[in-house]
Parts: sequence; structure tokens; C-alpha cells
Amino acid sequence: MQAIEPSLAFWEAVGMARTAEVPHGGALGFVILAGHGVELMLQSHASIADDMPSLADEAAAGKAFLFIEVDDIDAIERALAGQPQAFPRRTTFYGATEVGYREPGGHLVTFAMFSGGGQ
Repeated sequence: MQAIEPSLAFWEAVGMARTAEVPHGGALGFVILAGHGVELMLQSHASIADDMPSLADEAAAGKAFLFIEVDDIDAIERALAGQPQAFPRRTTFYGATEVGYREPGGHLVTFAMFSGGGQ
């Protein structure tokens, strides 16, 4: 998304609450929202371009980038063996172990495990 701020009122109106946010430049780079048993990460195009330049063009094209926190990243990789990866397992600047897949609809789904789970 071009900018996160215009979308916050919509998500907060449906009961999603901010659980984390990271600035990027003079705006929000990403925000994690949670509610209804769902966690949703909104990330600006500029933040994605700086963090993972290889995905910048896809982010700008409007595909959904979903972020799902899991307890066992190894189990996710076993379950999705053979599925197309968007990016291999990596450790992020914010402390997560992540791996990304393209789901059949073309959207990118990032599975993330924070310390204390799996491995």
C-alpha cells in the first residue's frame, strides 16, 4: 500500500487493534493489527522496497501480502514442501524467522516465528 495511515481507521472500526508499529521515514513503515483471531500486517511500498527490494514491484502491483505468526516454522516448511516460495527462510531485523510462499491465488503469505518456537 502506498500509505498505511489512511487505512487505519477502517481496520480499527472493525475491531482490529494495533499491536506493533515501526516508522519508515516520516510515516509508518508497517503496522500489525490483531482481532477476531487474525493478525494482519500492513506495510508501505517504500518500507518493502527498502527491506526486500526484490519484492518492491509486486507490492506496488496490488497483490495481498499476508503475515501469519506461527509457533513452528519447520512444520510450515514441511507442510508446504514443493509449493513455490517467494523468499527462503530468513531472520529479520525485527527478530522473526520468516519464510514466504505464493498461495494459489497469487498472494504472498509470510509465515513468521518469533524466538521461543520451533527450530
